[in-house]
Amino acid sequence: MTAFPGWIARETPDGLRTRLEELDSAILDDRDTTLRVHYSSINYKDALALHGRPGVLRRHPLVTGIDVTGEVLTSRHPRWSRGDLVTLNGAGLGEERHGGLAGLAAVDGADLVPVPEPFTPARAAAIGTAGFTAALSLLALRRHGLTPADGPVLVTGAGGGVGSVAVALLAASGHEVIAATGRPDALRGRLTRLGAAHIVGRAELDTGGKPLAAQRWAGVIDAVGGHLLAGALAGLRHSGTATTCGLAASATFPGNVMPFILRGVSLVGIDSVRTTPARRAAAWQLLARHLDPRLLDSVTRSVPLSAARDAATEVLAGHGTGRTVVDVRAH
Repeated sequence: MTAFPGWIARETPDGLRTRLEELDSAILDDRDTTLRVHYSSINYKDALALHGRPGVLRRHPLVTGIDVTGEVLTSRHPRWSRGDLVTLNGAGLGEERHGGLAGLAAVDGADLVPVPEPFTPARAAAIGTAGFTAALSLLALRRHGLTPADGPVLVTGAGGGVGSVAVALLAASGHEVIAATGRPDALRGRLTRLGAAHIVGRAELDTGGKPLAAQRWAGVIDAVGGHLLAGALAGLRHSGTATTCGLAASATFPGNVMPFILRGVSLVGIDSVRTTPARRAAAWQLLARHLDPRLLDSVTRSVPLSAARDAATEVLAGHGTGRTVVDVRAH
Protein backbone atom coordinates (compact mmCIF):
# COMPACT_ATOMS: atom_id res chain seq x y z
CA MET A 1 0.00 0.00 0.00
CA THR A 2 1.15 3.53 -0.78
CA ALA A 3 0.21 6.65 1.20
CA PHE A 4 -0.56 9.90 -0.61
CA PRO A 5 -2.25 13.24 0.19
CA GLY A 6 -5.67 14.05 -1.18
CA TRP A 7 -8.79 16.16 -0.73
CA ILE A 8 -11.55 13.72 0.20
CA ALA A 9 -15.24 14.38 0.84
CA ARG A 10 -16.86 12.41 3.63
CA GLU A 11 -20.32 12.38 5.17
CA THR A 12 -20.21 13.64 8.77
CA PRO A 13 -22.86 14.38 11.43
CA ASP A 14 -22.58 18.01 10.27
CA GLY A 15 -23.10 17.11 6.62
CA LEU A 16 -20.68 16.60 3.76
CA ARG A 17 -17.18 17.82 4.60
CA THR A 18 -14.03 17.86 2.49
CA ARG A 19 -10.57 17.69 4.07
CA LEU A 20 -6.98 17.21 3.00
CA GLU A 21 -5.98 13.82 4.37
CA GLU A 22 -3.24 11.23 4.08
CA LEU A 23 -4.88 8.46 2.06
CA ASP A 24 -4.01 4.86 1.23
CA SER A 25 -3.79 3.50 -2.31
CA ALA A 26 -6.32 0.80 -1.33
CA ILE A 27 -9.01 3.47 -1.66
CA LEU A 28 -8.47 3.89 -5.42
CA ASP A 29 -11.01 2.64 -7.93
CA ASP A 30 -10.26 -0.53 -9.87
CA ARG A 31 -9.18 0.97 -13.22
CA ASP A 32 -6.61 -0.15 -15.75
CA THR A 33 -4.18 2.75 -15.36
CA THR A 34 -2.61 4.31 -12.27
CA LEU A 35 -1.10 7.79 -12.41
CA ARG A 36 1.32 9.73 -10.29
CA VAL A 37 -0.52 13.04 -10.27
CA HIS A 38 1.56 16.13 -10.94
CA TYR A 39 -1.18 18.72 -11.37
CA SER A 40 -4.91 19.28 -11.15
CA SER A 41 -6.93 22.50 -11.36
CA ILE A 42 -9.86 24.35 -9.84
CA ASN A 43 -13.05 24.39 -11.89
CA TYR A 44 -16.51 25.45 -10.75
CA LYS A 45 -17.43 21.84 -9.99
CA ASP A 46 -14.28 21.47 -7.90
CA ALA A 47 -15.16 24.61 -5.97
CA LEU A 48 -18.58 23.20 -5.13
CA ALA A 49 -17.15 19.83 -4.09
CA LEU A 50 -14.37 21.30 -1.95
CA HIS A 51 -16.99 23.21 0.02
CA GLY A 52 -19.41 20.31 0.37
CA ARG A 53 -22.02 21.89 -1.87
CA PRO A 54 -24.64 19.62 -3.46
CA GLY A 55 -24.88 18.71 -7.12
CA VAL A 56 -21.42 17.34 -7.92
CA LEU A 57 -20.48 14.42 -5.67
CA ARG A 58 -22.50 11.30 -6.48
CA ARG A 59 -20.83 9.01 -3.93
CA HIS A 60 -18.79 9.41 -0.80
CA PRO A 61 -16.25 9.16 0.54
CA LEU A 62 -14.80 10.51 -2.70
CA VAL A 63 -11.51 12.12 -3.69
CA THR A 64 -12.34 15.40 -5.42
CA GLY A 65 -10.88 16.89 -8.61
CA ILE A 66 -12.34 16.59 -12.12
CA ASP A 67 -8.95 17.06 -13.83
CA VAL A 68 -5.74 15.10 -13.62
CA THR A 69 -2.36 15.50 -15.33
CA GLY A 70 0.59 13.29 -14.51
CA GLU A 71 2.69 10.30 -15.42
CA VAL A 72 1.70 6.68 -15.89
CA LEU A 73 2.91 4.39 -13.13
CA THR A 74 1.24 1.17 -14.29
CA SER A 75 -1.20 0.37 -17.08
CA ARG A 76 -2.91 -2.66 -18.56
CA HIS A 77 -4.05 -0.52 -21.51
CA PRO A 78 -2.02 -1.11 -24.69
CA ARG A 79 -1.59 2.61 -25.45
CA TRP A 80 0.32 3.51 -22.31
CA SER A 81 3.67 2.71 -20.74
CA ARG A 82 5.29 3.70 -17.48
CA GLY A 83 6.47 7.32 -17.60
CA ASP A 84 4.03 8.54 -20.27
CA LEU A 85 2.79 12.07 -19.57
CA VAL A 86 -0.99 12.18 -19.89
CA THR A 87 -4.00 14.31 -19.04
CA LEU A 88 -7.70 13.66 -18.47
CA ASN A 89 -10.72 15.91 -18.01
CA GLY A 90 -14.09 14.79 -16.70
CA ALA A 91 -14.89 11.11 -17.36
CA GLY A 92 -16.58 10.97 -13.95
CA LEU A 93 -13.50 12.04 -11.99
CA GLY A 94 -14.41 13.93 -8.84
CA GLU A 95 -18.09 13.07 -9.33
CA GLU A 96 -18.53 9.29 -9.53
CA ARG A 97 -14.86 8.22 -9.39
CA HIS A 98 -11.96 9.29 -7.21
CA GLY A 99 -10.45 12.37 -8.78
CA GLY A 100 -7.26 14.30 -9.35
CA LEU A 101 -6.80 16.47 -6.26
CA ALA A 102 -4.55 13.81 -4.80
CA GLY A 103 -1.12 12.26 -5.23
CA LEU A 104 -2.38 9.15 -7.04
CA ALA A 105 -5.29 8.49 -9.41
CA ALA A 106 -6.71 5.38 -11.08
CA VAL A 107 -8.34 5.99 -14.47
CA ASP A 108 -9.44 4.28 -17.67
CA GLY A 109 -6.64 4.31 -20.20
CA ALA A 110 -9.08 4.70 -23.10
CA ASP A 111 -10.00 8.19 -21.85
CA LEU A 112 -6.44 9.48 -21.48
CA VAL A 113 -4.83 11.93 -23.88
CA PRO A 114 -1.06 12.41 -24.19
CA VAL A 115 0.12 15.86 -23.15
CA PRO A 116 0.58 17.41 -26.61
CA GLU A 117 3.32 19.75 -27.71
CA PRO A 118 3.71 22.67 -27.21
CA PHE A 119 2.25 22.21 -23.73
CA THR A 120 4.03 21.16 -20.57
CA PRO A 121 2.11 19.11 -17.99
CA ALA A 122 1.56 22.30 -15.98
CA ARG A 123 0.06 24.01 -19.02
CA ALA A 124 -2.12 21.00 -19.80
CA ALA A 125 -3.46 21.27 -16.25
CA ALA A 126 -4.01 25.00 -16.74
CA ILE A 127 -6.16 24.20 -19.76
CA GLY A 128 -8.06 21.61 -17.73
CA THR A 129 -11.76 21.00 -18.07
CA ALA A 130 -12.38 24.70 -18.67
CA GLY A 131 -10.13 24.90 -21.73
CA PHE A 132 -11.17 21.45 -22.88
CA THR A 133 -14.81 22.58 -22.74
CA ALA A 134 -13.98 25.74 -24.69
CA ALA A 135 -12.39 23.60 -27.40
CA LEU A 136 -15.41 21.27 -27.49
CA SER A 137 -17.63 24.34 -27.87
CA LEU A 138 -15.67 25.67 -30.83
CA LEU A 139 -15.70 22.23 -32.46
CA ALA A 140 -19.50 22.16 -32.05
CA LEU A 141 -19.85 25.58 -33.70
CA ARG A 142 -17.73 24.34 -36.60
CA ARG A 143 -19.86 21.20 -36.98
CA HIS A 144 -22.83 23.53 -37.39
CA GLY A 145 -21.05 25.37 -40.16
CA LEU A 146 -19.72 28.49 -38.44
CA THR A 147 -16.79 30.18 -40.19
CA PRO A 148 -14.97 33.46 -39.45
CA ALA A 149 -16.67 35.02 -42.48
CA ASP A 150 -20.10 34.58 -40.89
CA GLY A 151 -19.57 37.34 -38.33
CA PRO A 152 -18.60 37.88 -34.69
CA VAL A 153 -18.89 35.31 -31.94
CA LEU A 154 -20.08 36.25 -28.46
CA VAL A 155 -18.43 34.68 -25.40
CA THR A 156 -20.26 35.03 -22.09
CA GLY A 157 -18.37 34.74 -18.82
CA ALA A 158 -15.31 35.78 -20.77
CA GLY A 159 -13.22 36.44 -17.68
CA GLY A 160 -13.58 32.90 -16.35
CA GLY A 161 -11.73 29.73 -17.25
CA VAL A 162 -13.93 28.58 -20.13
CA GLY A 163 -14.42 32.09 -21.41
CA SER A 164 -10.75 33.06 -21.34
CA VAL A 165 -9.67 30.06 -23.39
CA ALA A 166 -12.66 30.42 -25.71
CA VAL A 167 -11.71 34.02 -26.50
CA ALA A 168 -8.12 33.00 -27.25
CA LEU A 169 -9.12 30.00 -29.39
CA LEU A 170 -11.68 31.94 -31.41
CA ALA A 171 -9.35 34.87 -32.05
CA ALA A 172 -6.49 32.59 -33.08
CA SER A 173 -8.88 30.79 -35.44
CA GLY A 174 -9.72 34.05 -37.22
CA HIS A 175 -13.02 34.92 -35.55
CA GLU A 176 -14.03 38.38 -34.40
CA VAL A 177 -14.75 37.99 -30.69
CA ILE A 178 -17.18 39.93 -28.51
CA ALA A 179 -16.34 39.22 -24.87
CA ALA A 180 -19.09 39.70 -22.29
CA THR A 181 -18.12 39.99 -18.63
CA GLY A 182 -19.42 41.40 -15.38
CA ARG A 183 -16.11 43.26 -14.94
CA PRO A 184 -15.49 44.95 -18.30
CA ASP A 185 -13.28 47.74 -16.97
CA ALA A 186 -11.13 45.51 -14.77
CA LEU A 187 -10.66 42.82 -17.43
CA ARG A 188 -10.47 44.95 -20.56
CA GLY A 189 -6.69 44.71 -20.89
CA ARG A 190 -6.57 40.97 -20.28
CA LEU A 191 -9.40 40.18 -22.70
CA THR A 192 -7.89 42.41 -25.37
CA ARG A 193 -4.57 40.58 -25.06
CA LEU A 194 -6.41 37.28 -25.44
CA GLY A 195 -7.84 38.53 -28.73
CA ALA A 196 -11.24 40.07 -27.97
CA ALA A 197 -12.19 42.74 -30.49
CA HIS A 198 -14.96 44.14 -28.29
CA ILE A 199 -15.62 43.93 -24.54
CA VAL A 200 -19.17 44.45 -23.27
CA GLY A 201 -20.79 44.40 -19.86
CA ARG A 202 -23.44 41.90 -18.89
CA ALA A 203 -26.04 44.66 -19.01
CA GLU A 204 -25.81 44.70 -22.81
CA LEU A 205 -27.29 41.20 -22.85
CA ASP A 206 -30.30 42.23 -20.79
CA THR A 207 -33.20 42.51 -23.21
CA GLY A 208 -35.73 43.30 -20.49
CA GLY A 209 -37.51 40.04 -21.18
CA LYS A 210 -37.89 40.63 -24.90
CA PRO A 211 -37.28 37.36 -26.79
CA LEU A 212 -35.69 39.02 -29.82
CA ALA A 213 -33.11 41.77 -30.11
CA ALA A 214 -30.94 43.19 -32.89
CA GLN A 215 -29.08 40.42 -34.70
CA ARG A 216 -25.48 41.03 -33.61
CA TRP A 217 -23.49 37.77 -33.53
CA ALA A 218 -23.23 34.68 -35.71
CA GLY A 219 -22.33 32.34 -32.87
CA VAL A 220 -22.24 32.15 -29.09
CA ILE A 221 -20.12 30.27 -26.57
CA ASP A 222 -22.05 30.57 -23.32
CA ALA A 223 -20.41 29.59 -20.04
CA VAL A 224 -22.86 31.02 -17.51
CA GLY A 225 -26.47 30.14 -18.36
CA GLY A 226 -29.48 31.96 -16.92
CA HIS A 227 -30.74 35.26 -18.31
CA LEU A 228 -27.39 35.89 -20.01
CA LEU A 229 -27.92 32.88 -22.23
CA ALA A 230 -31.44 34.10 -23.01
CA GLY A 231 -30.02 37.51 -23.96
CA ALA A 232 -27.31 35.92 -26.08
CA LEU A 233 -29.90 33.90 -27.99
CA ALA A 234 -32.05 37.00 -28.50
CA GLY A 235 -29.15 38.67 -30.33
CA LEU A 236 -28.11 35.64 -32.40
CA ARG A 237 -28.30 36.09 -36.14
CA HIS A 238 -30.61 34.01 -38.32
CA SER A 239 -29.44 30.36 -38.53
CA GLY A 240 -26.73 31.02 -35.95
CA THR A 241 -25.59 28.53 -33.32
CA ALA A 242 -25.01 28.90 -29.59
CA THR A 243 -23.31 26.42 -27.30
CA THR A 244 -23.87 26.30 -23.56
CA CYS A 245 -21.81 24.57 -20.91
CA GLY A 246 -22.19 26.35 -17.57
CA LEU A 247 -24.53 27.58 -14.88
CA ALA A 248 -22.48 30.11 -12.91
CA ALA A 249 -25.28 32.67 -13.36
CA SER A 250 -28.14 30.20 -13.04
CA ALA A 251 -29.21 26.71 -14.01
CA THR A 252 -32.59 28.14 -14.95
CA PHE A 253 -33.10 29.18 -18.56
CA PRO A 254 -35.68 31.98 -18.77
CA GLY A 255 -35.82 31.70 -22.52
CA ASN A 256 -38.37 31.87 -25.28
CA VAL A 257 -39.00 29.82 -28.40
CA MET A 258 -39.04 32.89 -30.66
CA PRO A 259 -35.34 32.83 -31.61
CA PHE A 260 -35.71 29.18 -32.57
CA ILE A 261 -38.87 29.41 -34.66
CA LEU A 262 -38.42 32.89 -36.16
CA ARG A 263 -34.66 32.93 -36.73
CA GLY A 264 -33.90 29.22 -36.98
CA VAL A 265 -31.11 29.32 -34.40
CA SER A 266 -29.62 26.24 -32.74
CA LEU A 267 -28.65 25.68 -29.10
CA VAL A 268 -26.10 22.93 -28.48
CA GLY A 269 -25.26 21.55 -25.06
CA ILE A 270 -21.61 20.75 -24.30
CA ASP A 271 -20.91 17.79 -22.03
CA SER A 272 -17.25 17.58 -21.10
CA VAL A 273 -17.70 14.52 -18.87
CA ARG A 274 -18.92 11.78 -21.19
CA THR A 275 -16.98 12.77 -24.28
CA THR A 276 -15.88 10.10 -26.73
CA PRO A 277 -12.14 9.41 -27.07
CA ALA A 278 -12.27 10.71 -30.65
CA ARG A 279 -13.70 14.08 -29.59
CA ARG A 280 -11.26 14.27 -26.67
CA ALA A 281 -8.40 13.87 -29.10
CA ALA A 282 -9.90 16.42 -31.53
CA ALA A 283 -10.33 18.99 -28.76
CA TRP A 284 -6.73 18.66 -27.64
CA GLN A 285 -5.51 18.84 -31.24
CA LEU A 286 -7.43 22.10 -31.63
CA LEU A 287 -5.89 23.45 -28.43
CA ALA A 288 -2.40 22.47 -29.55
CA ARG A 289 -2.86 24.24 -32.89
CA HIS A 290 -4.46 27.47 -31.73
CA LEU A 291 -3.79 28.17 -28.05
CA ASP A 292 -0.64 30.22 -27.53
CA PRO A 293 1.12 28.91 -24.39
CA ARG A 294 2.19 32.45 -23.50
CA LEU A 295 -1.41 33.64 -23.50
CA LEU A 296 -2.33 30.67 -21.35
CA ASP A 297 0.43 31.59 -18.90
CA SER A 298 -0.91 35.14 -18.70
CA VAL A 299 -4.23 33.94 -17.24
CA THR A 300 -2.84 31.14 -15.04
CA ARG A 301 -1.74 31.02 -11.44
CA SER A 302 -0.46 28.07 -9.42
CA VAL A 303 -1.24 27.05 -5.84
CA PRO A 304 -0.08 24.08 -3.73
CA LEU A 305 -2.45 21.22 -2.95
CA SER A 306 -3.02 22.56 0.56
CA ALA A 307 -4.41 25.83 -0.86
CA ALA A 308 -6.98 24.20 -3.17
CA ARG A 309 -9.97 24.99 -0.97
CA ASP A 310 -8.91 28.62 -0.53
CA ALA A 311 -8.74 28.94 -4.31
CA ALA A 312 -12.18 27.35 -4.54
CA THR A 313 -13.55 29.98 -2.15
CA GLU A 314 -12.55 32.71 -4.60
CA VAL A 315 -14.29 30.90 -7.45
CA LEU A 316 -17.56 30.57 -5.51
CA ALA A 317 -17.38 34.23 -4.51
CA GLY A 318 -17.10 35.21 -8.16
CA HIS A 319 -13.60 36.62 -7.73
CA GLY A 320 -11.75 33.96 -9.71
CA THR A 321 -10.49 34.81 -13.18
CA GLY A 322 -8.53 32.77 -15.67
CA ARG A 323 -7.18 29.41 -14.58
CA THR A 324 -5.86 28.04 -11.27
CA VAL A 325 -3.44 25.12 -11.40
CA VAL A 326 -3.02 22.95 -8.32
CA ASP A 327 0.55 21.69 -7.97
CA VAL A 328 -0.14 18.37 -6.25
CA ARG A 329 3.54 17.74 -5.69
CA ALA A 330 3.76 20.91 -3.56
CA HIS A 331 1.50 19.98 -0.67
